Formats: sequence, C-alpha cells, structure tokens
Amino acid sequence: MQSFVRAIEMNSFSAVAREQHTTQPTISKQIAALEKYLGVQLITRSTTSLNLTEEGKQYYQYCQQILETVAEAEASVVGKEKVTGILRLGCPVLFGEMQIVPRLKIFITRYPQVKIDLMMVDHFVDMVQEGLDLSIRIGGLQDNALIGDRLGITRRVTVASTGYFEKSGAPKTPEELINHNCIVYTSLSTINEWHFHGKNGVIRINVEGGFQTNSSVAVRAAVLSGLGIAIAPIWMFGEDIYRGDLKVVLQDYQPVPFPIYAVYRRSRFYPAKVHCFIDFLREEFKLDPWVSDYGA
Repeated sequence: MQSFVRAIEMNSFSAVAREQHTTQPTISKQIAALEKYLGVQLITRSTTSLNLTEEGKQYYQYCQQILETVAEAEASVVGKEKVTGILRLGCPVLFGEMQIVPRLKIFITRYPQVKIDLMMVDHFVDMVQEGLDLSIRIGGLQDNALIGDRLGITRRVTVASTGYFEKSGAPKTPEELINHNCIVYTSLSTINEWHFHGKNGVIRINVEGGFQTNSSVAVRAAVLSGLGIAIAPIWMFGEDIYRGDLKVVLQDYQPVPFPIYAVYRRSRFYPAKVHCFIDFLREEFKLDPWVSDYGA
C-alpha cells in the first residue's frame, strides 16, 4: 500500500525505489502483486505518467486513510515522549545554511532517535511528490492543501558593500535606485519590482542591473563582491553589516518583510517529529532578533 500511494504521489516507480532504497523492478512487482491480490488493475502506465483506473482511485483514497490510521496507532503506543523516525525537511538554500543547519545539533541531541533528511532548494517544490514531512517557506502561502504555522519574520534591508557606495554614491530615496546597478533575485514573484514601506504607503520601483539570479547564495556573493545593491534578509548579511563590510541605506523606506512559515500537509494526524521540530524552531527563532516576530 505504501509503495502504491507513493508511486501515485510521485508519478514514478523509479522515484519510489530511490526513496525506499530499493530497485524499480521491486516496486513494480509490489504493485503487480497488489493488483493480482485484488483482482483489478489499479494503474495504467504510459511512457511519461502513471494514471489511476476508476478502481484505483477508490482504492487510493482508502489506502491513504489506512496508512494514516496505522501511523496514528503506532504513535499512540510509542507515546509522545519517544519521538522517532526520519523527518524529511525542505527549506530555501541560504536560509537552511545560515538558520537551520547550525541549529540541528541541538535538536538531534534533544531527540536522538530522529534523523533529519534535509532538501535545500530555492524554487517551489511539491511536498507530496518529494515526500516532505515539513517545509520552511518564506513569504505568503497560496496552497489551500497545506497548513502553515508562523515561526517568525524575515526583515529585509537595502544593502551593498561600502566600496560600491564609495564609487557610485548612496541612494536617498527608492526612486534613485533606477540610477544604480541592482542585483535582482528572480525567485521572488515580483522579480525586479522592489516594494518599500514609505510614509504614504507602499512604494513600487522597477529596478535594473547587470546581474540577476535565482540563487540566494549568488545574491550574497554578488553583494559582498561589490557588484551592486540588493534587497535581502537581514539574517543574510547581519555579521557583515556589523563588521562594516556592508552598509544599509534607505532606512526610512523599509522593504516589505516576509513571514516565515513551517508548512505541512492537511491531515487528521501529524507525527510527533513534525510537531517537535516546529516547536523547536519557534522557540529558537524567538531568541534571534533577525527572525523573531517579537517587536515586529
């Protein structure tokens, strides 16, 4: 049943095999044995996709409920004090590097029977297809099939190297950004339209520059190299700003901040490992002024 459900969610026998550390023929044989046992065809296969038959659709729904009930039953016997299993976690690349990974030692020490499987990408991923238990997302939530628990906030600043400002001058208003080389992060929905909170509401400015990227790591490297101005989370450059390597400008025009969410699928049962990690991050972020909701 697990192999069948995951095959439909991932639309691939091979992907399920990799996830379960086995082979594609093994998964195929499991599904075939299930179909033989039931006496019906569950899946029709093409070169590019797996499609449920009418019987398969009905069986798939029951399997989801059954597997969820089994997990809930096991959790009730184990008890909340014993948190176990593999936590499959997703998050943006640089946020994971700077805000998640450094905290994992504390969590794993507290819950030694939990293993973390971390997937770091800056683009949107389908949690069901990737088999993620939990995903850390920055910005608004748009998928009604998911639940988001707010963990903190990403305050952002307009920043560049001191060397860049010495050479090109510093903008006094958002409108002056059109005269500067702006580093554009293309993974944002607004791309090169930057938003600021001003005295009279939100100001929207279309910026341009000689470099744009979908990588948060590349944005950081470009700013540190003196390439241009970027809007970026304060946690990305906090230490560099304190050292004086970078300078924040337009402090009277704050870039619109983004909330930080822990996102998981809607279900009547949530494993203890998911709840524990969410609670852990929420407490950790409360103590970090760069991501804390307090005082926001």
